Amino acid sequence: MSVTLIAVVIALVVGHTMPALVALRRYDWFIRWLEWLGAQLGENTGWRGGLGLVFAIAPPLVLVALLQAALHHEPLGLLSFLFSLAILFYAWGPRDLDHDVEAVVEAADPDARRAAAGRLFPERDAPSMDGGSLVEAVFRCALWRWFGVLFWFLLLGPFGALLYRLVSLCAQGEARKRMPEGASQTARATLAILDWPVAQLMTLSLALVGNFDSVFSAWKESGGAGWTGDTRFLAAAARASVRSELADEALDDVDAEYTADGGSTVARVIPGLPELRDAMSLVWRILLLWLAVLALFVIAGWVA
Repeated sequence: MSVTLIAVVIALVVGHTMPALVALRRYDWFIRWLEWLGAQLGENTGWRGGLGLVFAIAPPLVLVALLQAALHHEPLGLLSFLFSLAILFYAWGPRDLDHDVEAVVEAADPDARRAAAGRLFPERDAPSMDGGSLVEAVFRCALWRWFGVLFWFLLLGPFGALLYRLVSLCAQGEARKRMPEGASQTARATLAILDWPVAQLMTLSLALVGNFDSVFSAWKESGGAGWTGDTRFLAAAARASVRSELADEALDDVDAEYTADGGSTVARVIPGLPELRDAMSLVWRILLLWLAVLALFVIAGWVA
């Protein structure tokens, strides 16, 4: 069996069953690195423009690339395997998607549910609490936390996994706040390029494990057949597959109203949040399909 498949399976199992080890996926060092760069480069035009992303991610990536190349021809391959496993595990997540979804489902009250849902919206200051938006958030998080890392790991090894994780950190969350606007815009554009092929494969997988006709129609209507610069076709396919409109019929009365930016957002109690459970189930089925295809590639000798 390919060491690649073994590394993927071990990273999945350890990350899902050993929460204490998941806590090791911290990027404080990267935040401090960005702060140091900001203090040193200040108003430098390169730092404040598109080259800012290169300054941010190049040093750790070069180090990983050199180690990857140095270990590639290691006689036994054990050190190369352990290095690949460590980088894949570190780049995965960093939070456990299953646990974050379960926290939303099992929240005791609307405020707790809203706080838990915020972890599914790293690119926003406030989460959207309607069923369709939550379904989209689950698939976006699956793309960012699981499939993006896995895809680029399979193509480029540890370098690809860390590349995807660092670019995604620079495009959203705390790392983005430490970067100039020009550099963060470049990070978002780069992430869109890295995400596009992964989202296409996720949508195809979703069609195979879900309702093919509804997924294909949503994909086509959302511009999935061409380059759009985003992955909205995956969100549309997720909504279609989960049939989030059925969850709307199960909504209870309005629990609370939150006012922000002159508007109002209504939070409702959805008994059991079936759309979230369905979305998470589909994500797992997509992952299992990917692993099955990878295993076939291994058997065919196409993956080392």
